[in-house]
Parts: sequence; C-alpha cells; structure tokens
Amino acid sequence: MRKSLNNLFFIVGLAAVVIMFFTFDVSFAELWGYITKAGYWLVAILALWGLLYVMNACTWRVIIKGSGPCKIDFASLLKITISGFALNYATPVGLLGGEPYKIMEMSKYIGVRRATSSVVLFAMMHIFSHFWFWVTGIVTYLILAVTGDLPFNAGIGIILFLIALFCWGGIYLFVKGYKNGMVVKLIHFIGKLPGLHKWGKRFEENHLADLKKIDEQISELQGQNKRSFFGSFFLEYVGRLLQSFEIFFMLLLFDINGGGGVDGYILTFLHSFLILAFTSLFANLLGFMPLQLGGREGGFAMSVAQMGMTGDVGMFVSIICRVRELFWTSVGLLLMKVGGRKGSDE
Repeated sequence: MRKSLNNLFFIVGLAAVVIMFFTFDVSFAELWGYITKAGYWLVAILALWGLLYVMNACTWRVIIKGSGPCKIDFASLLKITISGFALNYATPVGLLGGEPYKIMEMSKYIGVRRATSSVVLFAMMHIFSHFWFWVTGIVTYLILAVTGDLPFNAGIGIILFLIALFCWGGIYLFVKGYKNGMVVKLIHFIGKLPGLHKWGKRFEENHLADLKKIDEQISELQGQNKRSFFGSFFLEYVGRLLQSFEIFFMLLLFDINGGGGVDGYILTFLHSFLILAFTSLFANLLGFMPLQLGGREGGFAMSVAQMGMTGDVGMFVSIICRVRELFWTSVGLLLMKVGGRKGSDE
C-alpha cells in the first residue's frame, strides 16, 4: 500500500513538473539566455536552497525530539524534507501533497501518531514564521519610506494596514492553535464542507482519541517544550531571511547595488528582502495553484516595480526562481525513489 501511494505521489509530481516545464512564458532560446546570464550565480542560488533545506530538516528534527527520541538519521530526514517540499510545489493547495507523503514516510520510524503531530507542527511553524516574516517586511518598508528611499502615500498605507491585519490575524490563530491544538477543530471544520460531511463525521468518530493526542502534542511543544518551540521558530525565520540572498544575487547581476559600498549592499539586501516578502505573500494567497503558476511572476513584477526597478529585472528574477524550483522539485521527486527502509507502523 505504501509503495502504491509513493508511486502515486511521484506520478502526480512528475506530471506537474512536465506541465511547468512546457508552460514557461518564454521560448527555450530565451530561457537558455536567462540561465547563461545567471551563470555562476545560479549555482550559488541552487546551493543556497540546499542550505535552506538542511535548515528545514533541522527544524523538523528539533520538533520531533520535542516529543521523544528521533529514530531517523539526518540524511533520511533531509531526503524526506526535500521530497515533501517538491510535492508541495507540484500539487494544488501544496500541503495536500507533501504533508501526507511525509507522514507516510516518517511513520516507519516514529509511528503514525508522532509522525502526524511532527508534520502538522512543522507545517504550522513554517506558516507561522511566514506571518512574522511579512510583519518584518511591513516594518522594513515603513523605515525605508521614512528615510525617503521608498514611496509612501495613502494607497500604500491602506495596503500595508490590510496586510498587517491579515498577518496579526494569522498570528493570533496560530498562537491559539499552539495553546489548544487545532487538528480536532480542523477535521470538524472539514466535515462541514459540502460533500465531506459523512467522511468527516466518520473519520472524527473513528480517530478521535488519536486526534486529541496529536492536539496534546501540539500544545506541549509551545507550553512545555519552550526550547523546541523557539528553536524551531528561529531556524524557520532565519531561513526566510537567508532566502532573500537569492534575489540579492540576481540584483547584483543587473548592477543594482544601492550605489556601492557596504551601505549600498545593505540597502540592496533590504530591497531583496522586501521583494521576497511581498512576492511570497501574493503567491501564498494564490497557493491553490500548482507551482503557484502566475502568482509568483505577478508578485515579482509588482514588487520590483515598487522598488523602482524595471520589468526586465522582475522577469529575470521570476524565471530564475522558476528554474530553481524546477531543479529542486526534480531532485525531490528523484529522491522519492532512492533509499528508504521498510518499517511497521506503531
């Protein structure tokens, strides 16, 4: 059964990658031109994401150890992490692909219950750190606007205010979820959706004890394992900041360096951070789309324009980021067919 599901996940992901490859908005000749222009910076970007995946695996390991021993070696955990993110990129509503796969794979090592709670906690921390990342983006924009580096008017103020409300609302919900658990409520909510009432009610009745135990483990991470909670949050938040270097490298290719010198490079990094923050917000709002088709490109176009940069910069950044996604998604899918061990569920 597990092998059949693994094959299903692999086929769905592979189909999405093929579709993505043939739906670039540029010709293959233009695509190759973008890649050659990136040159060695593309290698640096791919390596940067290798580091980010290592940090993601470290976050997950901290969460797992917060509820007991971690019985999986780091290389295997990293493999599952990369494959899980690959499926999240490739499938609609991302988490519907990667998270079930990670639960299935991790159950061989730590049992279904702990695997489920660790995956849910990791997904929660990943999203929770994004909300704080976007809040930091708002503060950074306001600081640069005060210094006269970026424009500010009533329209921008309203947009930033709405984004702030959205972020603080998300942070509030997650804080409540960490304190009280959210799995039982989530299944109960799903059961109210059209067509899922019978399934939701049956699933909740058959697995209520396990679901409550998972909620207990979620609340324990924040309530009792403060070190694990803040350690995992720190790794995820720093990972979001480091991701800004991906855009920073590409801006340097266009000789955008804030006038040069240390201050210029710092300013360029802050612009890169803002481009990433607002692009990721826009793309995540359109997360129901496979590989966030169109959402990320539109986000880059609007973000670089707000930073006073040309459309060519936005197109280049979006294309290279898409190439990077294709590369690591392909790697993740290939890793699904490499290694692994048999195990029994708890």
